[in-house]
Amino acid sequence: MNRLQRYLFRNLLIALLYSTAGLTLTIWLSQSLRLIEMVVEAGAPMRVFLWLLVLTVPTFLGIVLPLALVGAVLFTYNRLATDSELVVMRAAGIGPFALAAPAMLLASGVTVVVYVLNLWLTPAAHQELVHMEYAVRSDYSQLFLREGVFNEVGDRFSVFVRERDSEANLHNVIIHDGRVLEKPVTIMGERAVMLTGAEGARFVIFNGNRQELDRKTNRLSQLFFERYAVDLKVLSSASGERYPDARERSTDELLHPSPQMASDPKMMRDLLAELHHRLSSPLLALAYTMVALACLLSGEFNRRGQSVRVTTAVLVVMTIQAAVLGLSSLAAKVSALVPLMYVLPLVALVPAAWVLSRNLRRRVPPGGEAAAG
Repeated sequence: MNRLQRYLFRNLLIALLYSTAGLTLTIWLSQSLRLIEMVVEAGAPMRVFLWLLVLTVPTFLGIVLPLALVGAVLFTYNRLATDSELVVMRAAGIGPFALAAPAMLLASGVTVVVYVLNLWLTPAAHQELVHMEYAVRSDYSQLFLREGVFNEVGDRFSVFVRERDSEANLHNVIIHDGRVLEKPVTIMGERAVMLTGAEGARFVIFNGNRQELDRKTNRLSQLFFERYAVDLKVLSSASGERYPDARERSTDELLHPSPQMASDPKMMRDLLAELHHRLSSPLLALAYTMVALACLLSGEFNRRGQSVRVTTAVLVVMTIQAAVLGLSSLAAKVSALVPLMYVLPLVALVPAAWVLSRNLRRRVPPGGEAAAG
């Protein structure tokens, strides 16, 4: 790259970093609202919340980077046009493809980064994130007990809590354990606490009674107690039996599914759609960048701004992004739509490149090809 192209590349890179940071913080805020209850309700430690928050970043960064790149390209080239810097560059003989080269070089770098994220980092982060969330539900189960309602803690296991005080004591507790269908158990107590240890979580209930109904004989047995412990291993067993979805699978698992997965047609469709989504979505960085460049570098420059062209580029990118999201969902149901996941970026990339080349042929006079770059 010559000096002017390095100048463009530096401005684009700085704008990309700022736009990525802004979008990441915005999404982080929305994600933190879902996770902050783990700290607010005084259950899980702060380090668990922070680790969960860190794990969310790779799960959406592959989507954020191409969109942030579009914002950086639109902002940089529109600002240069408003300040008449692009007019000076064009007057110096810099053609549209030479002006677009720094942006396309940056887009190529973003494409490589998104491939690394999609193929390795994002699946690992998503798997760890889901594992941590299930571990928190097992180790800090009291966080998910809402006051005044019956909480479904596990399969056929409900807990009712009237209120929780500042010392994490649960008052007026009702526990219904229907895991054994023939002998459902209902436990009521004045107060309870949640304890966690090496053997898992358990309720310790004070001053209450335990009722067990034998459905075969319709006989009700009651036990009054001052202290009674209820084991909650049902939580850990439920999380252990969970079947990971396609987003949690490594790329190697998607390429070489196990015989168990291969025997499930629905699972195979999900794995196929996820694999091709990881391979095709990085191409959007190139397509989006070319769309933005075609909108801003074609036609005459206007130092008063290019709001119409910027708006057009944003609308086209939003339309493509919506189509990509819809196609990803449909491809998991209809495998014949998988090739369209690669066609869609090309549908945007090729016409945009043609617009730039058409603009080059129209504006460069005979014999001026070398000056135009």
